[in-house]
Amino acid sequence: MIDVVLLAKAAVMGVVEGLTEFLPVSSTGHLILAGALLGFQGEKAKVFEIAIQTGAIFAVVLVYWNKIKTTVLALPKQREAQSFVLNVFIAFLPAVVLGLLFGKVIKAHLFTPEVVASSFIVGGFIILWAERRQAPAPGLSTPPLVRVQTVEQMTAMDALKVGLVQCLALVPGTSRSGATIIGGMLMGLSRQAATEFTFFLAIPTLIGAGAYSLFKERALLSWADLPLFLVGLVFSFLSAWVCVRWLLRFVSTHSFNAFAYYRIGFGLLVLATGWSGLVVWAD
Repeated sequence: MIDVVLLAKAAVMGVVEGLTEFLPVSSTGHLILAGALLGFQGEKAKVFEIAIQTGAIFAVVLVYWNKIKTTVLALPKQREAQSFVLNVFIAFLPAVVLGLLFGKVIKAHLFTPEVVASSFIVGGFIILWAERRQAPAPGLSTPPLVRVQTVEQMTAMDALKVGLVQCLALVPGTSRSGATIIGGMLMGLSRQAATEFTFFLAIPTLIGAGAYSLFKERALLSWADLPLFLVGLVFSFLSAWVCVRWLLRFVSTHSFNAFAYYRIGFGLLVLATGWSGLVVWAD
C-alpha cells in the first residue's frame, strides 16, 4: 500500500532541494532542517537527500542543453571546448578526493542543526564581505577585481581554485553553490562567469555523489522505495528548473546581499528556537 503521507514528505523535500541547490543558501542545510521538522530522517533519508540532487541537475542540463550539445560536438577538434571540459574536470577532482577521505566522518559529526545554523551565519557574513570587495570603484562600470568575464576565459588554475573552494561545502550549511560562486568572485571571476561555472561543475559533482551514495547504500534500498525517490526527483527537477532560470536573470542585475541577510537571519532563528526549546531540531 502506498504511503501518501510519506510521498507528500518526499515532494516537500524535493521542492526544498530544487529551490536551494543553486542558491547560495545550502541545500544540504535546508534538507537537514526540513527533515528534522517533517520527521524524515534516518540512513535511508540521507541517501534520498543525496539522490534527489540528480533531479536538480537535470534542470541545469535542460537549461544549458544547447551549450552542452555544442561543446560535446566540438570536443574532437575545438580547443576552446576541450579547455572548458578539462576545467570542469579539474574543478571536480578535489571534492571527490576529500569526499572519499572524510565524507563518512563529516556525516557522523557535522550533520547537525547547530552546525548548519552556524555555517549559515558565517557564510552570510562572507557573502557580504565578498560583495563589498566586488563593488565597482567610483567612475568604473566593472569591479577592479574582475579579470575573467566568461567561463571560456577561465584557466586551469582558476578551475582548480574553484574546485578547492567547493570542498568547503562538505561542511553542511556552507552551500556548494555559495562557496563556488563567491569563491570564484573573490578570485577574479565575474558574477555571471562564477554562477555559470558553478552550474556546469554541479553536473559531474552531484551526479557522481548521487550514484556513489546509491551504490554504497544499496543494501538499505528496495524496489518498494522507487515511488519515494521518483517523487523526490520530479519535484526537485521542477523547482530547480524554475530556480535556475530565475537566478540567471537575477545575477545580471543584483548582488547576493539578500541571500546573505537571509542566511544570517535564518541561522539565528534556528539557534534561537533550538536553544529556547520552541523547536526540537533533532539530529
